[in-house]
Amino acid sequence: MPRLKQVSRDEVESARVLAAYNRFFGDRDPVAQPGTETGTPGNWWTVFALDPKLVELMLDRHEWQSSPQRQLPPLLRELCLTRTGWARGSKFVYSQHCKRLRKAGATEEQVAAIPAWSSAPCYSEVERTVLGYADDLVLAGGRCSDQRFECLRKFLSDVAILELTYMICTYNMSATMSRALRLEYDDFDDPVVEVPVPQARR
Repeated sequence: MPRLKQVSRDEVESARVLAAYNRFFGDRDPVAQPGTETGTPGNWWTVFALDPKLVELMLDRHEWQSSPQRQLPPLLRELCLTRTGWARGSKFVYSQHCKRLRKAGATEEQVAAIPAWSSAPCYSEVERTVLGYADDLVLAGGRCSDQRFECLRKFLSDVAILELTYMICTYNMSATMSRALRLEYDDFDDPVVEVPVPQARR
């Protein structure tokens, strides 16, 4: 279960939150009857509804990043967001963006190779460059070499690089929040625990 309270349909006062509930859950109360079309429980939305302005920020972000006005190609976007979910250890973000990556035109080989992308021959030079940039932001905390950045500039405009940077960083945040609050597919116990010595050896 999520670590924070969920907001039932009858508690929603914001028209925009209610519209989001209708979009993702139909006329169901998503707390009493969880589940979305993609198979997730949907509690990302029911927890964020504690603050309607945060729901609006999430909806605005989704609208902004999928707008045809974006200069960053959707395939590059989804490669990086899928890698971000994997690198941050969020089963939710990784799983959701694997599906979106396929819709953006990636092959099954490319989707399957995300965890070990640097050893996979199925990516183009620009794809490898943006995947490396995602690792720079998520795993290296933004420590990006001049060489990487110059390579980015070979393929992407300054606007597209700004878009890419913002998207990776915001999904890094989403993945972190999902894990911390135990939302969606990230509702599981930490696997790193002490393993006891067998009784016979004590």
